[in-house]
Amino acid sequence: MKLKSVNISKGAGITALLAGTAAAASAADVSTNSVADSPASAANQPQPAVEKSGESQQQNWNFHLQNTETVQGYPGFPAKYTTPGFNSLPPGGETRQTVSLDVMGGVRLWPGAEAHIDGLMWQGYGLDNTLGIEAFPNAEAYRLGTTFPNGAIARLFIRQTINLGGDAESVGDDQLHLAGQQDVAHLTFTLGRLSVIDIFDNNTYANDPRTQFMNWALVANEAWDYAADSIGYTTGFAAELYEPHWALRYGFFQMPGVQNELTEDDKIFEWPDGHTGSDGKFWESWDMPVELEYDYGQSHPGKIRLLAYLNEANMATYTAAIAILEAEGPGANTTTARSAHIKYGFGLNWEQAITKNIGVFSRLGWDDGHTESWAYADVDRTASLGLSVSGGPWHRPDDTFGLAGVINGISKEHQEFFEDGGVGILGGDGALNYGWEKTLETYYDIGIWKTIHAALDYQFVMNPAYNRDRGPVSIFGGRLHWEF
Repeated sequence: MKLKSVNISKGAGITALLAGTAAAASAADVSTNSVADSPASAANQPQPAVEKSGESQQQNWNFHLQNTETVQGYPGFPAKYTTPGFNSLPPGGETRQTVSLDVMGGVRLWPGAEAHIDGLMWQGYGLDNTLGIEAFPNAEAYRLGTTFPNGAIARLFIRQTINLGGDAESVGDDQLHLAGQQDVAHLTFTLGRLSVIDIFDNNTYANDPRTQFMNWALVANEAWDYAADSIGYTTGFAAELYEPHWALRYGFFQMPGVQNELTEDDKIFEWPDGHTGSDGKFWESWDMPVELEYDYGQSHPGKIRLLAYLNEANMATYTAAIAILEAEGPGANTTTARSAHIKYGFGLNWEQAITKNIGVFSRLGWDDGHTESWAYADVDRTASLGLSVSGGPWHRPDDTFGLAGVINGISKEHQEFFEDGGVGILGGDGALNYGWEKTLETYYDIGIWKTIHAALDYQFVMNPAYNRDRGPVSIFGGRLHWEF
């Protein structure tokens, strides 16, 4: 989707106003409406502290805000060609800005049940309108960019937890959970509008672009074409079973009816442009992930997660799309080749605490590479490895340093599609001299005061969008984030 750029100064005014509000509000706890209750009360995905008995303070409701502003830019870089009308990153250099504001609330409905809502405002664009790099450097940059603030109900869901007995654990208050207590062994069911990666493919050290790494490939497994509209949300259902050392998750989520576009829900939940959304046929347009998590950590926490997914959508096979490109030339319309097809893939997600202040992580991903990407990124193979260090050793416990590398690749059919002039979600230069896309990101997040943080970020990209004829690119960024 081709979009206009936005002046950086527009978002700065919003953040200055909201940061002042945060300074005043962060001293007050507005989410402590609680009463003593039994271990039957529950929420999902806690940071547990196992208890044998006793009562905990159960929240009946909570309220949270967050605001993040990200600015990124790059100087000129070498490129043998840039084809007009395709998804090539402009070689002359540019600067872009994004702003997000979430107003989130939760309420306890009955024992074990919570309802949550998240009102999102966003403004701005990613580099080149979020095109030209597969491991895209700003996961706060939506493919639906906007010069003026847009809004959406990003999340609206119900969560029911059923305790299965045994030891209890405390659940902390956060943006999508009410504080309380639940059994370590429990079932959780979630239904409604949310982000699929709220539940699947989580990682302690690389999961949140507002506080950790900014790159898409370090927020989620890019080889998983997970269901989402063009701002990252969809409607679906998830069931989770938790035991003391392992968890099993299953989900069923709706795919958008048009590649990389809004869904039917957005006609109601997104404004002012929600009237363009559509879903595919319910039984022919879905994402079905299954994830097994094993917690093997004792003195040093560690987890490994194995993901498998099956997607169906109105996708073209690369073989059919290539036939059209060879007949009609680069940039030809290949949507006529689309029909219901299945895509499947696998992922591995690992995290390990080395010491109290140092953790390492990795993701691996693979998909079959036969059909076009539909909702996330043009990636069929991915591998990442990273390090996260908190600032305790240098007496800055609220600071974090991160360093990670990503390698992305595509199947032979996908390569030929781009070589013949095909266009994907993020990539497509009109031609291709294929090479693995390689990305390095490092950041330093500074705790300024309570929940106000600022970060400096640098990313280096070789072979952007798999093209040896373009790059490398150096991307410099900064981020301001506050929440309460």
